[in-house]
Amino acid sequence: MNIIETPIKDLFVIEPKIWKDPRGYFYESYSAKLFSEADINAVFVQDNQSFSQKGTLRGLHAQAPPFAQGKLVRVIQGSVLDVAVDIRKDSATYGEHFAIELSGENHKQLWVPPGFLHGFLTLQDNTIFTYKVTNYYDKDSEIGIMWNDSTLNINWSKHLNANQFLLSDKDLVLGDFNSLVSPF
Repeated sequence: MNIIETPIKDLFVIEPKIWKDPRGYFYESYSAKLFSEADINAVFVQDNQSFSQKGTLRGLHAQAPPFAQGKLVRVIQGSVLDVAVDIRKDSATYGEHFAIELSGENHKQLWVPPGFLHGFLTLQDNTIFTYKVTNYYDKDSEIGIMWNDSTLNINWSKHLNANQFLLSDKDLVLGDFNSLVSPF
């Protein structure tokens, strides 16, 4: 497995080595040893999975300390545009985002450490998205910003027209980036 640095410190793309033969394929999706060697010291406590139709946009979310979560995210079936936004106040990349397409075909993963907002847009029907987390969900610790915040200027519409997006009621009323008081 290759652990690849992104332009944002501590945010990594994980590319597993795939073994294919006429029966199908096999790959190692997580290795504590390799993560530790890359200085990713995550202890996962829970696995989550979502199933979504094309155009579902979930995010941008995080949890504040002491319930902050690191996430190892991947797609089992379908594809997403996955986005992480650095909200660590002392970071040189505060307010910057990184986007990557994750799919059941490319098998790429993204390590999103605590201190980042996270969201994704499904690009295909019947997309299965899964993620390992380093802390349990706590509703009172939720924070987030609008998916279409003009300060962040995330190009969600690169793949789909924004009038096709399906959002939760919660995501429709989140504030903007400039009003976020980051707890990180």
